[in-house]
Amino acid sequence: MRVLITGHRGYVGSVLVGVLRHQRFEVSGLDCDLYQSCDFGRVQESVPSFEIDVRDVEFTDLLSFDAVVHLAALPEGLSEPFDHRLIDEVNATATIRLAECCRRAQVPRFVFASTCSIYGRGGGNLLTEQSMPMPTSAYAASKLRCERELIGMAGDDFTPILLRFGTAYGVSPRLRLDLCLNDFTAAAVTSGRVSPHTSGRAWRPIVHVEDIARAIAAVLIAPDEQVRGEVFNIVDTQQNHRVIEIADLVAEEVPNCVRGPATQTSDERSYRVDGSKFAERFPDFRFRWTPSLGVRQVRSAFMSGGLTPADWRGDRFRRVPRLQSLVADGLLDSQLRKPTLADSHFACST
Repeated sequence: MRVLITGHRGYVGSVLVGVLRHQRFEVSGLDCDLYQSCDFGRVQESVPSFEIDVRDVEFTDLLSFDAVVHLAALPEGLSEPFDHRLIDEVNATATIRLAECCRRAQVPRFVFASTCSIYGRGGGNLLTEQSMPMPTSAYAASKLRCERELIGMAGDDFTPILLRFGTAYGVSPRLRLDLCLNDFTAAAVTSGRVSPHTSGRAWRPIVHVEDIARAIAAVLIAPDEQVRGEVFNIVDTQQNHRVIEIADLVAEEVPNCVRGPATQTSDERSYRVDGSKFAERFPDFRFRWTPSLGVRQVRSAFMSGGLTPADWRGDRFRRVPRLQSLVADGLLDSQLRKPTLADSHFACST
């Protein structure tokens, strides 16, 4: 199967490339490589790739593929100095247009990376794919808009598959430290202390980046009738945790680390997510990682890779601050385009 991954050099994409190649998929990528100086650890696997902004893709660019896995997106929390409409333009409008190009190019399968954060103020009850979304951010709202449009495109000749990922963690060649477990572990390794940024009472479903990649591989080869127009929560139902519990786990797993006090700041996003639908449709799939194993993996990588306090505090592994720095330095304009290359456009990996 010939698969195009948008955002193949991002946090999830750079892991997905290896997983798909190991399973004998023929992989190509599309990425602007905004985070090209943000590598961590092993060298990324090289695959054929090209640079086209997802806002500008034409159906002729997609004619050779059997499936598109759409990961490219602007990250949660993007605000100043960016236009408030940019999130919707890149994450929603461009996604819908990309799917329409796939249909025109007769690409039969489209895997969309959505998010469990669309549940927003979901509270403490277990939420299924049928639960009412309550997004609290432009990012989550853009993903929900895409889901609704993509479901309407499903037909005999087009199979959109919508995957709502839990909060990711784990080692990747394009590391992110703006993810809860990774952030806490980096703090523990570099400072010997982990302190939640909020009261820690909010719920999060967490899932290892490798398990995310394996779930994508599973839906790529599933029969159409099993996945067409379907939404799946990609989480292990047992791995819903309060943020304070994740902090405690990190403090236990990292030697000579203490947990500092939580703040009184509340987090309006809180959701526990039910992953039983995916488990029922894919009974042979097993989540291989647990948070404890994940902390040990990340801790080991940080220690062997020499992660420093400056790495943890800086923008190198944090998506929004990195984009803000690129704009402040004049390397990108507020639309995330290189101002000196008017004809060069870019897709953004998460």
